[in-house]
Amino acid sequence: MLLPYMQPGRLECGVDEAGRGCLAGAVFAAAVILPEGFSCEELNDSKQLSATQRYALRPRIEAEAVAWAVGIVSPEEIDRLNILWAAVSAMNRAVRALRVMPDFLLVDGNRFRNETDIPFQTVVKGDATYQSIAAASILAKTYRDDYMHQIAAEYPGYGWEINMGYPTKAHYEGIRRLGITPYHRKTFKLYKNP
Repeated sequence: MLLPYMQPGRLECGVDEAGRGCLAGAVFAAAVILPEGFSCEELNDSKQLSATQRYALRPRIEAEAVAWAVGIVSPEEIDRLNILWAAVSAMNRAVRALRVMPDFLLVDGNRFRNETDIPFQTVVKGDATYQSIAAASILAKTYRDDYMHQIAAEYPGYGWEINMGYPTKAHYEGIRRLGITPYHRKTFKLYKNP
């Protein structure tokens, strides 16, 4: 069972990102403040859930959260910033978009550069530790998957509707046959050596 908070009585916000290891597409992040007493046994790190489970949990998280928001950083920005700082930037965008400001941020991972004046703590494997980070991981992942389905329709042949832009055999094959798209991250290794 995931922990409901790090410190009781404090308005905490979980923050996580999705899409760091992809060859194509934007990186997404979400910030979620869950209400005191929130309980959901199905909630878990998004990587441990099926797509069906993630999409089933998303409306519940959105309906019951005190506040939630999604931040996006484009492939062009990823190439300019590098993927680590692009992911951090997406997290900061999600936090700044919240309609209620939290007292504290619980950030998944071990690297964060805070662009707000809200105190924070990084938590390695935070999405498997705290409910709010797990909720943020589910929103970031499902909103990014929606986006990848949209751009897969625009650029068929790369298997994005299945691989979500991750480096799979079908994706590398698509790049070899069709070349790169405006959605590809040009600073990433896009061609696999045979």
